[in-house]
Amino acid sequence: MITKRQALLTKEDFHNRTDLPSWLYSEYETFHNTVTDKTFPCFFGMSGELKGELRYAYITQDDWSNLPQAVEGFLDLFKQPNYKRHGLFVFVEPFEQEGALDDYRKQFWDILQYLHTVDKVEWPENSPRDPDHYLWDFHFAGEPIFVFGNAPAYKKRKTRHLGNAMVLGFQPRKIFQGLEGTEKGGIMSREKVRKRVEVWDQLPKHPDIGHFGDPTHNEWKQSFIGDDIVPIQGKCPFQHKSLL
Repeated sequence: MITKRQALLTKEDFHNRTDLPSWLYSEYETFHNTVTDKTFPCFFGMSGELKGELRYAYITQDDWSNLPQAVEGFLDLFKQPNYKRHGLFVFVEPFEQEGALDDYRKQFWDILQYLHTVDKVEWPENSPRDPDHYLWDFHFAGEPIFVFGNAPAYKKRKTRHLGNAMVLGFQPRKIFQGLEGTEKGGIMSREKVRKRVEVWDQLPKHPDIGHFGDPTHNEWKQSFIGDDIVPIQGKCPFQHKSLL
């Protein structure tokens, strides 16, 4: 079985290892060039990539089995003293032919459902199981994590287009401490980023983008927004094991 260390990749691995899939090297290069562009809206992503503080993993279309090890290995970083605000980006092997946005959205939620299915840790007792609850968020290994999807089918929202592969971003809630939606620092930093996003995308902020804890907001809708300015309708595809 692959170990956490093997599953979780660093920036240096893309330069030093020769055993990774050829498509992954190409997709990482596109990712790197995109997020280090001086006009890229997300300061966190740009800084983390330049400093080597981001971590990476990949899954193929046929095999997702190393993903739980990668996410566990990533969460272990936060057990270290003076942990940094790491982010994890998971590359999904591209489809043979580019899909529609709904194809990537379906696979995104299938991947999170798979992670939840193999998760050995129960969610905290006070954490909502129903995604329609305004305080719901995804958990893995006992940690609340915001997960968001980027895909090649985004044509208007260029900030969500990071190459030919779908890329899932994992951000543990703890990295937002002091930057919550109700905190002054969080409000200011988020508004700066969102203004830069609007410039990049040439679109207004998507109506489903909000902040965690807002009673009028559903966190799951923010995970895979539309390539438009239309609110997402319907139920969340994710189902907690206790509700199946």
